Amino acid sequence: MCLIAFAHRAVSGAALVVAANRDELFERPTAAARFWEDHPSVLAGRDLRAGGTWMGVTRSGRFAAITNFRNPRDRRNDAPSRGALVGDFLTGTESPQRYLERLRPRAKDYNGFSVLVATPEAMWFYSNSNDALLPVEPGVHALSNHVLDEPWPKVRKAREGVRALLGTPLQPEQLFDMLADETTAPDEELPDTGIGLERERKASAMRIRDPFYGTRCSTVLIVRGTSVIFQERSFTADGGTAGTVRYEFAIEPAGAPS
Repeated sequence: MCLIAFAHRAVSGAALVVAANRDELFERPTAAARFWEDHPSVLAGRDLRAGGTWMGVTRSGRFAAITNFRNPRDRRNDAPSRGALVGDFLTGTESPQRYLERLRPRAKDYNGFSVLVATPEAMWFYSNSNDALLPVEPGVHALSNHVLDEPWPKVRKAREGVRALLGTPLQPEQLFDMLADETTAPDEELPDTGIGLERERKASAMRIRDPFYGTRCSTVLIVRGTSVIFQERSFTADGGTAGTVRYEFAIEPAGAPS
């Protein structure tokens, strides 16, 4: 996943609002979001090659999402799957801080990543690129393939887009419209992450339309009180819509039966 814009306790009545795009190779096998058969409280898509996920939520209100830290020079082919880190948090019971503190000593085993983990009580951020471990303050934030709120053009645009919508009767379709923006940034605003100018241009759009590597799905999560709306829209390699799934449920107390 390459863009996560979210409002964390930024507006009365909505504890968490998330709008996210997952960018990935279209040839990588993926299952659309659903409640997992092996962990029935977990709602998430699934990477069918490594078994992990990029973003999910549970019936008890645990949330996690991860992005790759873009640094191709340091990528190792023998590193374990980063998607397992999201799944491990969602299926566990530790607090966000404790989970990340336990992850920290082995974080360099993985290729570069930045991860968000949360419960209804708290949200924390960690990146193994600079060993940054910190609580996420209430407000509107965004994460792409760097650290939290790194001011890349798509990060700034996504934060502004979510912030502008918070004053309206928020509906998932408004966030999907924002995530569908394919406008690329001017060359002078592009970061240099080692992938070359042409790929930097493509990657600067919120939605990347490319038949080889592009936006595979858009996901919207809205938590109001104990009510959860989770909606995911998947795309084909030619840019068409492959399907949409929608779930609504009430957060259950931790330990309640699924």
